Formats: sequence, C-alpha cells, structure tokens
Amino acid sequence: MQLTGAEIVIECLKEQGVDTVFGYPGGSILNVYDELYKHSDEITHILTSHEQGAAHAADGYARATGKVGVCFATSGPGATNLVTGIATACMDSIPIVAITCNVGVSLLGKDSFQEIDITGITMPITKHNYIVKDVKDLADTIRKAFVIAKKGRPGPVLVDIPKDVTANKTEYKKQEIAPVTVSQAICEEEIESALKIISKSKKPYIFVGGGAVLADASKELYEFVKKVDAPVTDTLMGKGAFPGTDTLYTGMLGMHGTKTANYGVSECDLLIVIGARFSDRVTGNAKKFARNARILQFDVDAAEMNKNVLITDGVVGDIKVALGIMNDRLENQSHTEWIEKIMSYKEQYPLKYHEDTLTGPFVVEEIYRQTKGDAVIVTEVGQHQMWAAQFYKFTKPRTFLTSGGLGTMGYGLGASLGAKTGMPDKTVVNIAGDGCFRMNMNEIATAARYNIPIIQVVVNNHVLGMVRQWQNLFYGERYSATVLNDNVDFVKLAEALGAAGVRAETREEFKEAFASALKLGRPVVIDCQIDSDEKVWPMVAPGAAISEAFDEKDLEERSR
Repeated sequence: MQLTGAEIVIECLKEQGVDTVFGYPGGSILNVYDELYKHSDEITHILTSHEQGAAHAADGYARATGKVGVCFATSGPGATNLVTGIATACMDSIPIVAITCNVGVSLLGKDSFQEIDITGITMPITKHNYIVKDVKDLADTIRKAFVIAKKGRPGPVLVDIPKDVTANKTEYKKQEIAPVTVSQAICEEEIESALKIISKSKKPYIFVGGGAVLADASKELYEFVKKVDAPVTDTLMGKGAFPGTDTLYTGMLGMHGTKTANYGVSECDLLIVIGARFSDRVTGNAKKFARNARILQFDVDAAEMNKNVLITDGVVGDIKVALGIMNDRLENQSHTEWIEKIMSYKEQYPLKYHEDTLTGPFVVEEIYRQTKGDAVIVTEVGQHQMWAAQFYKFTKPRTFLTSGGLGTMGYGLGASLGAKTGMPDKTVVNIAGDGCFRMNMNEIATAARYNIPIIQVVVNNHVLGMVRQWQNLFYGERYSATVLNDNVDFVKLAEALGAAGVRAETREEFKEAFASALKLGRPVVIDCQIDSDEKVWPMVAPGAAISEAFDEKDLEERSR
C-alpha cells in the first residue's frame, strides 16, 4: 500500500511495539505529529516542557523497562536540544531512537530557517545515525535503527527525516519484527583461561558494572559470585545487578566508594570485572589501581579491553552467555580466610553520617525504609547522587537510574517521568540537589499535566554541593560561583506548576512528608533543607590511589 513518510514512521513504531513517545512538535515534524494524532489510541505521546526532557525521558523509559526509548523533535533548536540527552544515553550505553525532522531536501545546505546538520552534530555521540533523503529508504532505516540500538552493546541512534520525505509517498509493506538475537559466540580459549585463573586465585574480588544490568545477567552473576566465593563491589551503573543486601556485597568502588571495597580491590590477587569500563572515577590513579592483582575482564565490547587499565585476560561476548558457560564449568571455590578479612573491613569501616539533624544520607535511608527497597530511584548528579548510591540498598537491576558517564545535571526529572510512564506500578523517586533541580525543573509541569505521580525530593543545601566540597578540601575554601542562597521557593514553584509542594527542615518532617507523598497519587516536590557543608564520605583525592581513601575522621586527625 502507498503511504506517506509520516505514516511510515508511525507504522514502523507500531511494528517495534512502541507504546510511548516523548517529544515536542515544530514545523518540520508537523506531518509526523499529524499522523501520530490519528494513532493516539495506540501510541501515547508525552509532551515535555523542553526537548532535553524528552531525550532524558526516553532514556529513563529504556533503563527502567529494558525496551528502546523513543523521542521526537523538530529541526534546528528542537534537534540540538536533544543533544545532551543523546550524549547521556551514549555514555551509559542506553538504547534510544531519536527521530528528528529537518528542512526539505532542496533546502539542505542553504542555511534555511531552522536547518541544522544534526547527523553531523550527533555523529560522535550516537551508536549510528542517518539522514533519510528518499522515502523509499525510510521504513528499512527505522527498522535498522532499532536493531542497532539494541544489538550488542546498546546505544542511541538518531534518524533525521527532511520534511518533504515525510510528505512523499511510497509502497509500504508491514513486517513482523523478529527479536534481536544475542550472539552465543564466546572464545573457548578465553573461557579456559578464565577458569584456570579463578581456580588458582586465593583472594579474588568481583567488580560489577552496568554491562551486567544491560545484559540482564543478574541471575547468572549471583550464581557466579557464589561459585567463586568472592566479595563484590560495583559501579554506579552496576547497582542492583548483585543484591546490595547480600553479605558478600561491600559497597561501591572508587572516588566515593567504601573503604572496604577500595582496600579490598587494592589487596586482592584477582579482580574479576563484569561489564565495567574502568572509569577514572572508579580507578583513581590508574597506574596504582589493583596493582597486586591479575585482572580478568568480561565485556561484550572488545574496545573496552586494555582501554583505561591494562588487563591480564579477557572474555569477549555477551555477559549473560559468558557467565552461563562459566557457571556450568567452574567448580565451587572457597576463600574463607579472605572473606573473613573483607568482612572485618566492613565492620571496621561502615558508612556513617551525622545523626542529630536532617542530612542527605538520612533522607536516602528513610526513602529506603518507607519504600521497603522496592522503588525505582532516579538521581541527578552530585552529592545526592553519591548518597543515593551509598545508602539505598539496591537488590534488583533497573532500579537505579543515573547519569554515570556524562554526569548530566538535569537528567533525573525527565528520566523519572520516562521510568514512571514505563513502570506505572512502581514508586518512582527522583533525588536531586537544588542546583540540579533548577536545570530542568520545568518538567514538573509535564508531570502535573499528565498526573505522573513521581516524588521529587530536593536535597537543598543552597549550594552546588559537590563543587563546594572540592573547593573546601582542595581550593582553599574559595567558594567561587557555588552559592545558591537566593529567594527561590521550591514549594511555591511546585504549586505554581501544578504539583504538591512541602518543605522539610527536620527528620520528622521529612518522614511525614514522604509518607504523605507515597499516598497522594500526584506529583510531589519535597524541599529538604540541609547544611551547606554536608560532605560525601569517604573520598579519594584527585590523582590518588583508591587505597588512599579518607573520611571525615581521617581529615580531623590530619589537621591535629
């Protein structure tokens, strides 16, 4: 049958099982939105307040559901407003498809109104991108985009469609979309080598990254950990892949990781890395990272081998498949003495915070208590993000959504809208600092418009907390451009945008406010007033080894 390009876009989304699109219309994408209107009973459209919010919402939807997130934007500034969201998804390997529309083919390259080379702009931050200049190529291009977004190491794909292509007609034939298959190919020599290394180890440590979440390998990972009999640490992106309530779990690794994890990895004789890419925030001084250990890395992407840290051995392939093979062939190991030593570290170096006032860690722990650890937690970037990672015990994958690679302030609110849309039966909480909340707080209006009942917790210290922490510790207490002590009232703002707003200045007030928010059934903003000098502990100084992690007590002893 003959269909217009706009009709083909919608039919291809239906082929893929897309049920929700986040976006913002404009002149170049009008034909697509007109066709979307006719299919509103099949595809829900969430009109965000800003295109960046749409990209983050598609990202949050993808992280929470495991499906591909989809966002729309028009040409020019509409398309460029997606860029930060696309880059965020790229850094964290999140499958989204961004569909933009451009000026007509005859107007390309002429500095036409709202023309932009969005494929050129996004080339470094997409897994692949396309501009479709012939309507005959449109259906196959969209189908390819979804396959590329999902296959192997996931990532964002952008499809740019000139406006006349959305109006032109061509023959369209519906296709049944086969699931993207996971490659079963794993090198036998690599498996054999891994088995031998593990069997010889006396002090193994398992380090889990986001790849374990993306591969849906939690079950295989749990069995593997128990077979190896090793303590476990993780990255921000790896949260929930291994249960944070398990005895063998030792907390996060790196700059704001636990002393237990940092010391343990520094002392182990074998570091088994599952889907992590050795970010600089994890390794500290890379030359001193795990220098007493052989490093065995499992990853779907061979490009991650020896990129940031030199490894001893690697297994390239799908993590779920690789761990399944290892579990079938690995004999049960026993490392009682090593485990006991790491457990003694856990007792000696617990995470602590000031318990006499309202603090960020208390807020996170109270959210954990009231949600019984069963919420989807979304964060922005900064101190509150670290506190969420430290004090909420994640037991399931896809329940901690955060910008790990790009570190995008303003990510969380849009992402929480996407997560709640994709997982309507889950409690979704976005934890933000006041600096981050200002970035995209306009999306509270989106939550109110569609009555998406997210809970927005603002950890309000009236400063850019993480930057201020660095200024305090390393820049002589020169607080340049980090004080936000103005007259912005987040409670009134929430109410003005159509949400409920409440302020909490004490621990009891926060308990009551959050309990009420859980029952309210509408978007709520809770403004939590905390001290400006509250810090994230432990910490590894820039350029230092992770074995040199220090906390508030260490700092006090040094200053004596």
